[in-house]
This record gives sequence, C-alpha cells and structure tokens, in this order.
Amino acid sequence: MPAKSFDVLGRRNEGWTARAALDLLPENNGPRVEVLRGCVLVTPLGCVDRRVVQRELGYLLKQAARPMGLWLYHEVNVISDTDLFIPDVAILKLSGGGRMAMDISHAVLLGEIVSPGHRRKDIIDRPREYAAARVPFFLRVDLRNRVPTIALYELTEGEYRPVAAAAAGTRFVMREPFEFSIDPADLLGEEAVPEEAGTS
Repeated sequence: MPAKSFDVLGRRNEGWTARAALDLLPENNGPRVEVLRGCVLVTPLGCVDRRVVQRELGYLLKQAARPMGLWLYHEVNVISDTDLFIPDVAILKLSGGGRMAMDISHAVLLGEIVSPGHRRKDIIDRPREYAAARVPFFLRVDLRNRVPTIALYELTEGEYRPVAAAAAGTRFVMREPFEFSIDPADLLGEEAVPEEAGTS
C-alpha cells in the first residue's frame, strides 16, 4: 500500500468519507483535517490564546470528569456516519486508548473554542451537527476581545438549550454531565502582549 500523503487531496475524484480520510491521509501535528458532507475541510492551527485556553480548560475538565468515569481528549477524531469531526475538547464515556478514532455515540460533551475566522462554524454549524448526532452536551468558549466567556448547552428535543454561561470576572458553574466551576478569566491568565512585540 502506498505511503499516506496529502497529495491525494488533489487527485481523488470521488467524495470523501471519514474512513477514506483516516485510511488515505497521514497523521499530522499541523492543520486540522475534517470531513463534512463529502468534502475535506482543512483548518490551520489557531492563535496562541486559543491553544492556551484549550490546554487549560482541558486539564481542568479532565480533573472533574475522570472521577465520573469519563475521558477527556483534545482534538480527537470523532466519526459521525461519513463525517469526521475534530472538536477542540471531547468528553467520552469510553476510553480512546489505542484507537485512531471514536464514534460520536460515545461523546457525552463536545466543545469548541471559537476562532475569529470561523465564527459561523463554531457558533452555528458545528453545534447543529453535534445536535443532529444526539451529543447530550455542547460547550463553547468565546475569546472575543480577549474576554473569555463559557456557555454550556444541553440537548433538548433535538436542539441545544443554554443551561449555564459566564464571562470573565464571574463564575461559570455546571452540574451536568459532572460538576465543574471556573472563572473564565483564569483560562488566559496573562496580559495581552503589545502587537509590535507579538509580531517581531
């Protein structure tokens, strides 16, 4: 079997599926490669703030989830029928150890950190897809103007309904699918770097 290569993206003439992407494309630590309705979506790594929040939130959520028998992963491959999603945070009721991908039926909560260039995807499209797959909870973190906000939604009659939300300087508290509390401001934990210094 030929080595996996991203060159196949320019040669393949048929629609993509989650299985085809996992079989044909190489593993990588760079762009996120997802599949939606037969198309491959390639997303570059997010800004530093986004990566910091993903790390901090993931660490804290993991401490709260593990005693409840749940597993947390960053950017794990999640298969939903023929689609392939890579949520920023995935809390699963089954360990992903030794697996390349997890079926979305094992997801208890999927979370997205809103990217400035992909606000529609993170705020509208992605939760709609997760709701259609009957994922019980959706968590969204928004970093607009470097003021973190967190919102938790629960699936009710096929749609996500808000159950908890907080902005930096207040307390975000959730009770389900496990207890967790944080001031969203703690997710960044540092002052903004002047633009000139950050781009030099």
